[in-house]
Amino acid sequence: MQETMIQSSPRLPEDAIFSATVEAGDSFVHEILQGQFICIIDLEGNQAVDTLFYNAHNYADRYSAQDTIREQNNIYLTTGTKLISTERNVLLTIVADTCGRHDTLGGACATESNMVRYAIEKRSMHACRQSFLKGARDWSKQPGRELEKRDLTANINFFMNVPVTPAGELSFEDGVSNAGKYVELRAEMDTLIVISNCPQLNNPCNAYNPTPVRVLIWDAK
Repeated sequence: MQETMIQSSPRLPEDAIFSATVEAGDSFVHEILQGQFICIIDLEGNQAVDTLFYNAHNYADRYSAQDTIREQNNIYLTTGTKLISTERNVLLTIVADTCGRHDTLGGACATESNMVRYAIEKRSMHACRQSFLKGARDWSKQPGRELEKRDLTANINFFMNVPVTPAGELSFEDGVSNAGKYVELRAEMDTLIVISNCPQLNNPCNAYNPTPVRVLIWDAK
């Protein structure tokens, strides 16, 4: 499978049933019904959007990077990629992508990893793991929607550029997305999406300048 597959969406923003702006460092949690479409727009370019997906009726059944990579025979995500869960369900399919390549290996930044990768004094800086935890805590205030710390697992980094070196190491490089680029997915089952709009300031994944993204949802047609 080729690494990039550019495909525009036929859906218009004004037809969306839901729209939200997620500021840099903020979390976003929402349920997407089977057949609905969700679009994440990189408003200013070069922004990394850390994202988790779950079966909306069983949070133990969640996005699996390993199964997705194996089934697609590709370490990058692009148009046509099916996001596979830990129980081998297809959660969503990428149906449009104007960026062309997304990371599923780099994981989410944390205060601990910031100290290890950069410097001890970076501990106080906000990180995606904290945003995920905040989103999970806020979502869990609703009865029957308990999402816990142990539910946070390997994530997708939409718009993020993490090449694999010939030695098999990961390299965090400048993003490959420009302002207005987007990725759109169709929910193949009821799915919960959890976003941490990355606040990272220590590597070029956000051009050292984290910015907002927009989320749109359309009904099934």
